[in-house]
Amino acid sequence: MPRRATKKRTPEEIRREKEALYADIDAGLLTIGQATRRMRKIVGLTQTEYAEKILKIYPRVLMEIERDRGNPTLETLEKIARPFGLKVGFVAKKSHLPGAGE
Repeated sequence: MPRRATKKRTPEEIRREKEALYADIDAGLLTIGQATRRMRKIVGLTQTEYAEKILKIYPRVLMEIERDRGNPTLETLEKIARPFGLKVGFVAKKSHLPGAGE
């Protein structure tokens, strides 16, 4: 299957895409699959390229994660997070934070 041509983006556009991604993650608006797919799209790679060259995982594993069907290990989640400077951990829902909902 031929790869679709993508428009060349400026470093500023890529920076804005990353900032939007981080904001959506912070707000809890994305599933792991949605966040992973956006990360891959930001760097402009196919699933196979991103899985093999960047994450060092099998493309099928990435495909399942992006579809929110996978059950990734902690190690795999860390591989996904690392290129974007993210860490895997527990995050409290905003409604469970002290002072929320009072």
